[in-house]
Amino acid sequence: MSAAKFDTIAAYLASVDAQKAATLQAIMDFVLAEFPGLESRLAWKVPHIHRDGKYVMGLAAYKQHLTVSPWSVFVMDDFKARLTPFVVFKNCFQIPVDWDIDRNLLRDLVQARLAELD
Repeated sequence: MSAAKFDTIAAYLASVDAQKAATLQAIMDFVLAEFPGLESRLAWKVPHIHRDGKYVMGLAAYKQHLTVSPWSVFVMDDFKARLTPFVVFKNCFQIPVDWDIDRNLLRDLVQARLAELD
């Protein structure tokens, strides 16, 4: 991704290839449908999902992968065993650009992050 600045998530998604955009959009659509109190917005030039200004999940597209961040090293640590199929870092993990979305994993990550925020 370049350091370009976008005004909307749609503009961000339009800047990446169609497969990456579709996967990111599908993740956001799923999370927002499952958790109606959450909203999406751009922050730090990439899409984020938040609740009342507190970040729940960040998403980004890169050349060979996408990145998901639950905004918590504690959540990442708690999910370490479930994230073994992915490249995992302290605060995020990489998914394939054509990821067949694991709805249970996403739901559980968001629930864990929301519980941490409460």
